[in-house]
Amino acid sequence: MPVDMNLLAAFAAVARRRSFRAAAVERGVSPSTLSQQVRDLEAALDLRLLNRTTRSVAPTEAGMRLLERLTPALADIASVVDHLQAEGDTPSGTLRINAPQPAIDLVLAPLIGPFLAACPRVRLEIIAETAFIDIVAAGFDAGVRWGESLAQDMIAVPLGPQQRYVVVAAPSVVAAGSPILQPRDLLGRPCIRTQFPSGMKVAWEFERDGVFEKIDPDGSLVSTNIVAQLRACLDGVGFCATFEDYVREDIAAGRLVSVLDDWLPPFPGPYLYYPGRRHVPAPLRAFVDFVRRQRRGG
Repeated sequence: MPVDMNLLAAFAAVARRRSFRAAAVERGVSPSTLSQQVRDLEAALDLRLLNRTTRSVAPTEAGMRLLERLTPALADIASVVDHLQAEGDTPSGTLRINAPQPAIDLVLAPLIGPFLAACPRVRLEIIAETAFIDIVAAGFDAGVRWGESLAQDMIAVPLGPQQRYVVVAAPSVVAAGSPILQPRDLLGRPCIRTQFPSGMKVAWEFERDGVFEKIDPDGSLVSTNIVAQLRACLDGVGFCATFEDYVREDIAAGRLVSVLDDWLPPFPGPYLYYPGRRHVPAPLRAFVDFVRRQRRGG
């Protein structure tokens, strides 16, 4: 018997995301609607496609076989639709981007308004994620990461100019001890550390004239939240290592003092990346073209 393609797409989204809630967000429907669509498909096929518990969703063996055959077929259909949309004057559809918070704050956020003004029929979804993930398996069109994290089979487009880390503290904190002339001078001084959801804390790295140093200072505050870190730094809690763009105005106003500037050279900014082995959806192609125009100054 014929099966509604919408039901197949609904099942594929749930099976790929392993979550009714995440798949519902992706498809723009309620979880209850999506659950009913999967039940309708299972009834039509007389097959159980998903194993459901209160905490998890996973495809059955039959569900995995169906998903493996559906994925390329749905991709082909999406490609045809994208080509048709590309023939029009204005791209349309959803663009899903996965990016770490600093890249969103400092690079992506200023692009959102102008891009959506230029492409009003595009629905943009930007999801903050620190961990490096498989963007294709997670249902994203593109991701944003710095160069050292990019896989070789990805197409990478620079999103902005060079960036730079700085180590800053309130004037009272800098004046409270001996001068900070070498990275190791920070050891024993109060510092504010970043901790990722995995529990990992990244060491502070420095480089000058080909000499590299790495330190792991004590943290008077450890946090995953950059806003809390910067507020604490301004309040005199300790030294903070962060992107210069976060604190540029505070440094200029004298609210924060930057140390070890000669140990912190600039580095390339983040890249937008996406798979190079499949057709580029129209919204992503429009965003890539927009970014390149912005980089050229117009």
